[in-house]
Amino acid sequence: MAEVRLTSVQKSFGNVNVIPQLDLTVKEGSFTVLVGPSGCGKSTLLRMIAGLEEVSGGSIYIDGVDVTNAQPSDRGIAMVFQSYALYPHMTVRQNIGFGLRLAKMAKDEINQRVEEAAEILQLGPLLDRKPKQLSGGQRQRVAIGRSIVRKPKVFLFDEPLSNLDAALRSQMRVELAELHSKLDATMIYVTHDQVEAMTMADQIVIMKGGEIQQTGAPMTLYNQPNTPFVAEFIGSPKMNLIEGAVAMDLNAKAIGIRPEHIRVSPEEGAWKGRLRHVEHLGSDTIAYVESPDTGAMTVRLVGEVSMRSGDEIYMTPMIGNMHLFGHDGSVQRV
Repeated sequence: MAEVRLTSVQKSFGNVNVIPQLDLTVKEGSFTVLVGPSGCGKSTLLRMIAGLEEVSGGSIYIDGVDVTNAQPSDRGIAMVFQSYALYPHMTVRQNIGFGLRLAKMAKDEINQRVEEAAEILQLGPLLDRKPKQLSGGQRQRVAIGRSIVRKPKVFLFDEPLSNLDAALRSQMRVELAELHSKLDATMIYVTHDQVEAMTMADQIVIMKGGEIQQTGAPMTLYNQPNTPFVAEFIGSPKMNLIEGAVAMDLNAKAIGIRPEHIRVSPEEGAWKGRLRHVEHLGSDTIAYVESPDTGAMTVRLVGEVSMRSGDEIYMTPMIGNMHLFGHDGSVQRV
């Protein structure tokens, strides 16, 4: 494992500046997730670290070595893509060991590494199967195994779970988190899914328009967002942002309040509203409210709550959980 450090990194495609200038440090052994909307530059940044995309400016260091102009094969990295890219005519064993055979590694060493990777990924009973005999999750584990056997300094993942269904994505999130713990490896992971970021990362990097909006631990970003963009992007359902007269009364550009930090009463409260829609999820009740004071609001209540569309309710923010985003970029929590 190794530290990855980016210093004043820039990327342009012709006259289009995709990443203006960026500094980032991924600590040794970290599971860092780059997250943001489509077109924010996260995959471009990952490809520059991998050496698959040229850097327009700045420097990239892996394990203290400047690799800005080094070939991908000389960077000590292994990359797992969205596409599994397995050879259909090869067995799982052959697919995992293919890169090592190309490197003309000794057969005994290849077999040992393949067996070790198969044990870590629970692929032992599947080593003699072909890819068509595997599930989507198993195929993704084979692609990861192909990276493990190379024993890289840094693992790079480019939206590896996007082709899986919801149940498999949930399972693979757990498996990837366990894999990181077993390997004690440095991992950089790209996704547009903030749930993946929150559940796997020890460091999240939120990007927008090629720039880093905020970097930190998942719960730090959740509880202490520095901008309205971060506040809305992290969390599901997303944070409510209130503008207009209510914000002006508190000398703020916008007020942020998370759905679970709002109390509801049928009789009294700070803001009156009417229920537009209610989702009864068993463990939670999600209410979508329209209020003349605040506009559209989302409220999350614990457990099953008896309410229905059309009901009038009152909402009150919990003290200590409001985020006041100032016109000058400042943030105050009250």
